Amino acid sequence: RKDGSPDVSIVMPAYNEEENIVRTLASLTANKTQFAVEIVVVDNNSKDKTAELVQACGVRCVPETKQGITNARNGGLDAAAGKYILNADADTIYPDEWIERMILPLHTNNNVALVYGTFSFIPVGSTGRFTYFFYEHFADFTRWLNKYLKDEAVNVYGFNSGFRKEQGYAVEKFNHPPGTNEDGYLALKLRNKGFGKLHQVSHTKALVWTTDRRLQIDGGLYKATWRRIKRVFFGGPR
Repeated sequence: RKDGSPDVSIVMPAYNEEENIVRTLASLTANKTQFAVEIVVVDNNSKDKTAELVQACGVRCVPETKQGITNARNGGLDAAAGKYILNADADTIYPDEWIERMILPLHTNNNVALVYGTFSFIPVGSTGRFTYFFYEHFADFTRWLNKYLKDEAVNVYGFNSGFRKEQGYAVEKFNHPPGTNEDGYLALKLRNKGFGKLHQVSHTKALVWTTDRRLQIDGGLYKATWRRIKRVFFGGPR
């Protein structure tokens, strides 16, 4: 843009991500889009070289001393200069049309409050891609069921979603009650405030690849599958 201000701010919380973040930043900077973009990495008290690597890549890095993902996302939102906010994570690879395809629904339709995308796993544990292929298709099915049996907001994840900054402030940013998640609860607040619907960006050229460490931390693939079944059919938390 002629005035130098970005249209889109990609906000990325990071805590001890020296092994992943350069690869993630490289994927984002390779994106092709009509929009002016800035990347804001929020260093949430990393003990490794995360901040040093981000700065070496020429990417803006801001500190957030209050620990926790909600604090980091709120700090990034405060630091962002763009009209649109894209939520990203430091262990995820983004295809070169991700920004464009995620922002267009927000840019062209005022009745869309938030966009969220689809993803596949990069195995870092013992589970192979062949097994994840079936889990991902099962997850797609449960996300479809969520729209009708529960609430579409539970489909929203912070590493692959976007909204308008002004509207994010209007619903008190990422703050959420105990027992809920910051990303899905933001989606719920935006929709309930009357800013529009939630929109899934399902095009294959917008699909992102994220590590499976979340599943590994939570006990592995089989426990994750059982939790997903309970969430859809018995109303358990995400």
